[in-house]
Amino acid sequence: MSEAIRHSPARAVVIGGSMAGMLAAAAVKDQVGSVEIIESHDLPEGPEPRVGVPQAVHIHLLQSGGVDALEELLPGVIDQLAASGAHRIPVTTNMIIYSPEGWYRRWRRATHRLMTASRDLTDHVVREQVLKEPHVNVRTRSRAVGLLGDGRRVTGVRIRTAGEGEGDGEGERETELRADLVIDASGRASRMPQWLAELGISGLAEDRVDSGLVYASRMYRAPVPTHGWPVVSVNADPRLPEPASAGGILPIEGDRWHVSLMGAPGGQPTRDADAFEPFARTLRHPIIADLLALAEPLTDVSITHSTANRRHYYERLRTWPEGLVALGDSVAAFNPMYGQGLSVIAQGALALRELARGGLVPGLSRRAQRAIARPVEAAWALTVGQDIHFATTTGRNPHFTDRLLQRYVNRLSLTATGSFRTATALTDVLTLQSPPTSLVRPGVLLSALVGPLRPQLAGPQFTPEELALLDGVRGRS
Repeated sequence: MSEAIRHSPARAVVIGGSMAGMLAAAAVKDQVGSVEIIESHDLPEGPEPRVGVPQAVHIHLLQSGGVDALEELLPGVIDQLAASGAHRIPVTTNMIIYSPEGWYRRWRRATHRLMTASRDLTDHVVREQVLKEPHVNVRTRSRAVGLLGDGRRVTGVRIRTAGEGEGDGEGERETELRADLVIDASGRASRMPQWLAELGISGLAEDRVDSGLVYASRMYRAPVPTHGWPVVSVNADPRLPEPASAGGILPIEGDRWHVSLMGAPGGQPTRDADAFEPFARTLRHPIIADLLALAEPLTDVSITHSTANRRHYYERLRTWPEGLVALGDSVAAFNPMYGQGLSVIAQGALALRELARGGLVPGLSRRAQRAIARPVEAAWALTVGQDIHFATTTGRNPHFTDRLLQRYVNRLSLTATGSFRTATALTDVLTLQSPPTSLVRPGVLLSALVGPLRPQLAGPQFTPEELALLDGVRGRS
């Protein structure tokens, strides 16, 4: 007779109050009697910066696959985000993208959608939606320091809660928190590998592929109304001899532009505010610099070096304890240049929810870990498949098959500049709605063989209305 959870109501403990932690709570809240979220810091009450999220100062978006997953997890949350100022971006209708193969067309028929907003707003709306459930609670100023149980079953966590002497470690008290399910959503700083080793579980494989890109970001007051304004992106070209560079402008709430610039070793951006816009002018096209010349900077420049792709292959371990799941950056973190992170988290949380609907039964944790790995694998193939071709990348070198695949993807990208069908197939994959293997379907192979059906655009494709707005700004200047 198989062992099942014998006592009711069941309790889930989530390590980390990040986006991954909140979505983990959303995934299991209907299957347990209580969810306790363990968070090291206080959580803001509004759309304000959360301590411990340095990446929040850089651009974020939800790909179509992430938008769909988030709406499945929290019905109504996408409308709530939009009502709070987030932008729905039809793809590629409201996108100006300069790929290594040329300018993508803004097809009139939108096939996908993105959501753009500040990370603070996205976190706030999701957090508010999750924490309105009376049986979902947050224990702040607390951190998990170990797992309870053994290599067969995890039965809870050991936590330390800060007291009056929080700054110097005085006043901390350690307690045990029992749980039927522990979900590690503690991010890049996760101690899961060490905790597994303490339980006697070894053989964990890890990958790290680092392009060396540095991110520099700041907020601007947009010179035009941002409702309906396009995303602007200049992508890096790994085939060029100089250090790779890229940049993007996302319209966000409050008629602001969120701008991030990226550069590889030998050509990295700095914190110098006076150098931000000149750096933008060194990209493969000056469109971002031209637009920023019309805008008003609102913040200083923020820098991050944490752009490495890192992955733990928990799903490959020979043994995995019951009652334990890892989700989000604690499983895999990606180069933020490709905008996959939040969407992968949402898809992983949705996979966990679908499995948890059957109850906290034996084998759930292992099945959930394998299901979480599937969207991770898709995003990993995309991001690492691009990063390994930069000359500055460490951790893995491209092999013959990698170069052959890259040539095919380059051909698809070139075809997509003048073929709606190919652009749609490529966007299906880039927005995490189809697996990369879909790009070798007969119809896609044939379109790549034929090539673009329309001539390439000579420059960025602004609409007459957008050009009129920009001309008006220049006239006032």
